[in-house]
Amino acid sequence: MIVYCCPLRFHRPENDDLHFTITVFPKVAEFFLQTAAEELTVCTEYQSCIRVTMSKYTIQVSTGDVLYAGTSNRIYIKLTGKICNSGPHQLQTKTGFWAGSEQTFTVECPKKIGKLLLVELEAKSPSYMPLIDDEWFCSKIIVTTPEGDRILFPCHRWMSCEKKLTLRDSVAILKTQDKAPELKAHRQENLKRRRQDFNWRIHAQGLPHAVLAESPYELPPEVRFSFTKEKEFQFTSAAAFMKLKLQCPSYETWSRLEDLSGLISDKPKTLEYVEKNWKMDEFFGYQFLNGLNPMIIKCCSKLPEKFPVTNEMVKSFLPDTSTLESEMKKGNIFLCDYERLRDLEGNEINKKKQYLAAPLCLLFSTQGKLMPIAIQLNQEPGPGNPIFLPSDSETDWLLAKIFVRNAEFNEHELNFHLLRTHLMGEVFTVAMMRNFPSCHPLFKLLIPHTRYNLQINIMARSVLISVDGVFPQFTAIGNDSMMTFLKRAASSLTYSSFCIPDDIKERGLEKIPHYYYRDDGLKLWDIIFKFVSGFVSHYYSDQDVQADKELQAWLTEIRKNGQLEHSEAGFPKSFCTVKELAKFMTMVIFTVSAQHAAVNSGQFDFGGWMPNFPSSLRCPPPRQKGETTGQSVLETLPDVSTTVNAIAVVYLLSQEGSDRYPLGHYPEVSFTEEVPLKLITQFKNDLLDLEKKIDSRNAKLDLPYAYLNPRNVDNSVAI
Repeated sequence: MIVYCCPLRFHRPENDDLHFTITVFPKVAEFFLQTAAEELTVCTEYQSCIRVTMSKYTIQVSTGDVLYAGTSNRIYIKLTGKICNSGPHQLQTKTGFWAGSEQTFTVECPKKIGKLLLVELEAKSPSYMPLIDDEWFCSKIIVTTPEGDRILFPCHRWMSCEKKLTLRDSVAILKTQDKAPELKAHRQENLKRRRQDFNWRIHAQGLPHAVLAESPYELPPEVRFSFTKEKEFQFTSAAAFMKLKLQCPSYETWSRLEDLSGLISDKPKTLEYVEKNWKMDEFFGYQFLNGLNPMIIKCCSKLPEKFPVTNEMVKSFLPDTSTLESEMKKGNIFLCDYERLRDLEGNEINKKKQYLAAPLCLLFSTQGKLMPIAIQLNQEPGPGNPIFLPSDSETDWLLAKIFVRNAEFNEHELNFHLLRTHLMGEVFTVAMMRNFPSCHPLFKLLIPHTRYNLQINIMARSVLISVDGVFPQFTAIGNDSMMTFLKRAASSLTYSSFCIPDDIKERGLEKIPHYYYRDDGLKLWDIIFKFVSGFVSHYYSDQDVQADKELQAWLTEIRKNGQLEHSEAGFPKSFCTVKELAKFMTMVIFTVSAQHAAVNSGQFDFGGWMPNFPSSLRCPPPRQKGETTGQSVLETLPDVSTTVNAIAVVYLLSQEGSDRYPLGHYPEVSFTEEVPLKLITQFKNDLLDLEKKIDSRNAKLDLPYAYLNPRNVDNSVAI
């Protein structure tokens, strides 16, 4: 508060920077005091004193607790209000900003800056190390205003030297609701910079586009999170070899299957179960429902012409008075068709030809079990492509199932895992970064579900599917056939197949018993949809949805860069209602969290026993029955080297990160509004209730299905 009397005399004693002498009239004094740079004591000839009271802001600075998050850089802060700004102030600290620290500072302004709008941070090298860039991971800034308001400015990103970073407060807001010119300008600048930092590139024609970066360390600071060299090391087969204590292998054939058992000493319980039961028809059928790939099976109401199974062939596997036709009418016959593998040329491993099949497998659901009743190993029927049956010789039937399991390896790893979760997750992420500013409610909702996705995908392209990666080296599909397969899979993507309620209905799997992926997945979808619907309804009306150009631009980029513009894909062209938006957002979150967990987490459980999930086969599919022996099965299975390397990869891909965030856990707070905070709390409670129900069911099962237990589902594609 400023008090003054008639003509004023400002007095400045010698060597006193706080006082100076000048005579002015009241209005002039008032103007001067409002624009002065420091606290002044003003004396009048009547001995009246006038004091300019500084506006004090308390600044709480939180540094992330991730590795190397701290910095010795000099950090400056500038507060921008509706009236003016504070100018830069150095945050003086003798200890630097260390990882996990919360430090408090005071910034004094000589005048009121008005409603606080923005916080600007700037990092400068310490004077004693002018050439060193000691990056800083700032978690958040909390500013307490002179009026006592505490305002959160989320950051959660790395900051380099000689860079400026401008933050908005935590309140989510749509573009049409932004009124202050400073905030409009910041929003526009935020998106302009993002579109410069995040660019698309074509990895291969016909596949979803990728982020333009060759290394995780080329990614912009906003999405680097706590990614470190240690994390990158964990994504190498060498790390898996060390953890599993695997020996450097040879290219020899396994002399007997029992030798495989000694490869891994510390086996998960599920892996032990797989090793014991992998030959059993009941377990073979079970995996189509609750194994690594519960996505390819569908109800069969009519046999395709290319799969001429007759009633005579399978009647002994059906009830006495039943027929194949009647069981199809009842909805008890199911089909797995691997047509995307048709006519693909096998790879060479160690100069030896490898082979692929494109099988069809018929299954019968009876008494709570799903049993295989017929297998054809290629798409074209004929004399050299017999239909194998459970009544054939044990080795004939076993080898036919092994070819199906190899087809499962390719469909699972490349289509349902890599393409549908990793690559599509990357499309959602890059489109989000390019079209949603940090203050957009949907950015705040989605950002926790993008964590590590870009880093992991960059490494996958380098380590797994590059020309000299794991797939060309240790799988039958190799490089060229892999790209052909991926393009076929990408052309078959549909919106309904990403929405589990629609997908289950389309595949006719509503009633098949003991389908735990369906049961848990539908419950998770409903929980996510309830959360998202409440969130979207809070920020949007139908009119707001239609008017949100940032939202519509996000969808347009997803369609274009996800290769989803063809009409058969069925992806929406625009959003018109809150309900449409809520479903799409649920699909995105479900895909990168629950769906990824369903197809990722069990890779070592089911693939650690190689004969159950062979990455390659060294002999062609048998062209007639009665010729397969135990030795020919061993000669068909991958050699020792391919086996060990494939096991190392599936082990690596299914490991939990030490810094994982389970679904619904948002430690990096982006919201302070009451409604979203309540919705997050309810979301967590709903997930906890589902955990208890799944635990109760699993306690009664010989082989628990835990991949969609919320505690085992990550927020994002983080491995």
